[in-house]
Amino acid sequence: MEIDPFIFRLSIFILSIFIGYYVVWSVTPSLHTPLMSVTNAISSVIIVGAIIAALASSQGKIFETANIFGYLAIVLAAVNIFGGFLVTQRMLAMYKKKKKDKK
Repeated sequence: MEIDPFIFRLSIFILSIFIGYYVVWSVTPSLHTPLMSVTNAISSVIIVGAIIAALASSQGKIFETANIFGYLAIVLAAVNIFGGFLVTQRMLAMYKKKKKDKK
């Protein structure tokens, strides 16, 4: 009996969703900020590759498939980077000591 390749890949994808969920939610808050920094670094590398893909054209055509996916990757990676910075700032603000008001 042979398993359909689509079903095999779909089952791996679904299993990876569950594994990713449990790995991410088991991270302690003190490790969250360094992990976000690593994620931002990886996204910056993705942006470099996406820029290359977005600007690559064979005959001067702008709207080829690789160009469209390149632009989409730039947008999504930029959202990921800026969102990561916002989350990192928020996490770091949680660790700062609150100043007491003197009256």
